Amino acid sequence: MAARSIRVELESALDLLKQGDLRQAHQDLQDLLQKELDNRDVLYALTGIRFWEDRMQRVHTISGGLSQGEYLVGQWGAFVAYMQKRGGVVEPVMYALRCCVFTYALRFYGSLITGDAREHPAEVYRKTGLCYKALGNYDAARECLEFAVSLEPDSSAILAELADAYALAGDERWSKLYFREALFKGASKLELNLLESDLIFSLIERVKSYGFSGVELLEWLPVYGTLEGVLTAKRELRAVEIGKLKQAIYSLENDLRNEKVSAERRLLRPRLINHFFWLVDHYVNVQEDKRNIDEVLLKIKLLDEAVYHRYVRIA
Repeated sequence: MAARSIRVELESALDLLKQGDLRQAHQDLQDLLQKELDNRDVLYALTGIRFWEDRMQRVHTISGGLSQGEYLVGQWGAFVAYMQKRGGVVEPVMYALRCCVFTYALRFYGSLITGDAREHPAEVYRKTGLCYKALGNYDAARECLEFAVSLEPDSSAILAELADAYALAGDERWSKLYFREALFKGASKLELNLLESDLIFSLIERVKSYGFSGVELLEWLPVYGTLEGVLTAKRELRAVEIGKLKQAIYSLENDLRNEKVSAERRLLRPRLINHFFWLVDHYVNVQEDKRNIDEVLLKIKLLDEAVYHRYVRIA
């Protein structure tokens, strides 16, 4: 069969996937496989479809739109890992499957927004925004995520999703501002498998190159994001936030002083350094006495001399 004809039929099947028609896409790809038994892209697509057909059957046994949507979104990271083990990533196929899965998830979340969204409303709007983001509708994604932030302004996960949506839409300044905020509110709570933008993933790769992984990598993201000029968009703290920042620093210093478990110490150290970065930014902005700034810088030096030397060159 002509290569062009195969490509056209494959693209047609992928279009069905993008629209959420898993069953017809499966049938068309099976028919196509009979014409060209060793087509790797067709086999790859069928592998992905079989994974999701099983999940689609299960999701209808789950009660409630929120739980159904959570199940599908929660399976996406496992699916990506599954496909990488079976031939890497064929981007057009993965994109079509992503559209299919998040179209289904959006229907479940959307049913809650049009109906009664009083139970866990921030999470409903967050996941609705995530679905729109995955489908490339960045305006709708930002609208949902900004509403979710208005309901839970301290949620690092929601702030990170909003930052990601801004980055994908090409608005780097707001993206950097929200990523910096999210990493300050709770770096370890970010769900990296739900983020897509080059801005955050280039930073992740840089931090990995320093030997960090897992939760420790998350805690170092804001530190190296500052040192490498990624998280450059900043805002001034309100009076109440300054008090909370100083209290958090006091608590972190005590925790680090008393913590005997090395694994926990490895998380506390970057978290405390990032808090010191925020305090220095505040002091510089309000033209605080240089002695107070130097005191904070000395504390950073005692925590990590290499970080200190890099920081004073850019501070």
